[in-house]
Amino acid sequence: MNTLFDIWLKELPHMSSKTKIHLVKCLGESENVYHASKGTLENIEGINKDIINSILLNKDLNKAKNIYDTMKEEEIKGIAYYNKSYPSLLKEIFNPPFLFYMKGELMEADQKAIAIVGARKATAYGKWAAYNIAYQLGEYNTTVISGMAFGADTFAHQGVLDSNGRSIAVLACGLDICYPKSNYKLMKKIIEKGAVISEYAPGTPPLPGFFPARNRIISGLSQGVVVVEAGLKSGSLITAEYALEQGRDVYAVPGNIESIYSKGTNKLILEGATPIIGIKEFLSELNLIVGQKELSEEVSLGTHEKALINILKNKDSTSIDLLIQELNSTPSDINALLTVLEIKGLVQVMPGKIVIAK
Repeated sequence: MNTLFDIWLKELPHMSSKTKIHLVKCLGESENVYHASKGTLENIEGINKDIINSILLNKDLNKAKNIYDTMKEEEIKGIAYYNKSYPSLLKEIFNPPFLFYMKGELMEADQKAIAIVGARKATAYGKWAAYNIAYQLGEYNTTVISGMAFGADTFAHQGVLDSNGRSIAVLACGLDICYPKSNYKLMKKIIEKGAVISEYAPGTPPLPGFFPARNRIISGLSQGVVVVEAGLKSGSLITAEYALEQGRDVYAVPGNIESIYSKGTNKLILEGATPIIGIKEFLSELNLIVGQKELSEEVSLGTHEKALINILKNKDSTSIDLLIQELNSTPSDINALLTVLEIKGLVQVMPGKIVIAK
């Protein structure tokens, strides 16, 4: 039952992922690490007294069994470094996770994925850029990776899913927790059409220190990172830094020089990141456009989006309250629909809660 011992080794304290990978390479599998004697461990190059004590004093499997039981209940897989399913790109980074947890499936095509990250408090421009870049990447069968956070991340995931493409979300908490909670439906769609992964065991809450660490996985799984919007202290810049360290391409969307959410992206461009001056040009840069296919101008709509648009077609304008009534929906769901449709360029929300079809 190697999965149980993989979990045990993954959760051992005071030991880096690189050390755990080294131990398994030397001893063959994690179960052998568990049963190794002090003498065996002392003969392994690079394994010091503190590491040996961490192994010998932590032989309790109860924590690993509890995690394993939750994984079965939640349909979570554990992918260890030596597993054939472990992405080869992720193996290349400086500190790959010894094991990560996953819902959904990874595919060979995901090796050519592009990460899209940006500000949680993204502007309408940032949301538009994240959504439309992701949508067109999906049109060209390119997986989009992000962190499922508010703002740019959410619109990047939604954009590629709306084009019927694949998406991968990397979380900074256990996979039995949806963070943020408002992305529960989005998380389910990502699992259906891709994967949600985390290096944190089920039950682990989204603590602040986990977010910078997970960013190395977002960039590590991708061949390039697009930063849509970022302040000068944004976590998106940390992802860009990891990408550069990992030898990945970094792209940035130019923005208004007066906007605090564009200062980070404009600084990246100044420092050498490739500016995205147009989506078609970006796809050409990735060698996705070779002349036989133009960008799709047809906007994909979901069932609820179509219903809302049909109501607007028969009216010059209407109120959000009336849409809530006619669609028998909640204010939060209607506002979410309107936000997506506004990003797609199909509606405009005016002052006074009046919605006008463009």
